Amino acid sequence: MDYYSLLGVSRTASDGEIKKAFKAKSMEHHPDRGGDAEKFKEINEAYQALKDPQKRQMYDQYGTTEPQHQAGPQGFHFHTNMNGMPEGFEDLFANFGFGARRQKNDDVTIQVELDLEDIYTGKQYVVNYRLQSGRMETANIDIPVGIRPNDTIRYKGMGQDTLPGLPRGHLNCKVKVRANSEYRINGVDLITSKDVNVFHLITGTVLEIKTPKGNTLNLNIPPKTPPGTKMGIPQYGLPDRKTGRTGNVIIELKGVIPKDIPDELINKIKEYW
Repeated sequence: MDYYSLLGVSRTASDGEIKKAFKAKSMEHHPDRGGDAEKFKEINEAYQALKDPQKRQMYDQYGTTEPQHQAGPQGFHFHTNMNGMPEGFEDLFANFGFGARRQKNDDVTIQVELDLEDIYTGKQYVVNYRLQSGRMETANIDIPVGIRPNDTIRYKGMGQDTLPGLPRGHLNCKVKVRANSEYRINGVDLITSKDVNVFHLITGTVLEIKTPKGNTLNLNIPPKTPPGTKMGIPQYGLPDRKTGRTGNVIIELKGVIPKDIPDELINKIKEYW
């Protein structure tokens, strides 16, 4: 094996010419690009020897860069890292645009849908999904109380398994909360709107509120409450699994004018104003 022939350069090639030749040859034979792994190792071995002035001089003189082999024609040697590739390989090819060697198989991402009520109680799912290898996988998904919309729950070692010898990827479960007809979510607060007779806003009233958890609450609306007022009921919003706190229920009061107002009442209002 002749290092210069492997790289396709002459023995008088400059450092720049050797580096350029190495980049071209490595891209041609890189295993990730469908090249031959053994050929790729030989090219890297040649470059490791010729890029170093002392090793190149030793190779030109003795035909080897190993001191213990200078007196004979034995084969060449190179040191490998824990991944079985020549030392310096990862740093070297990062400079040439190759990513670092993969440490595990790819992850699998699935989406699970919840109702608003499930945030209060948690929920369990059994999901089936197919891996790229063709194998079906089953996972028990445990949604904790206080999960947040768009949170991701990770299950290690339940992802892809297509690359032998590497750890499996992870299973990522992204949580989506279905829209609720009554409430919208703002952090751990629940916001809703209620139509209230404008005369009740003037005189004061009690409004019955039902939460997604199933509670029935009484909201006292004091006299002379303007339409558009927002009132809060603490500790009946959503639980937060990270902080342990519970949000509020916030009610926006929308004034509604009744259609059947007697003419005499309208006349009295006119007299007052």
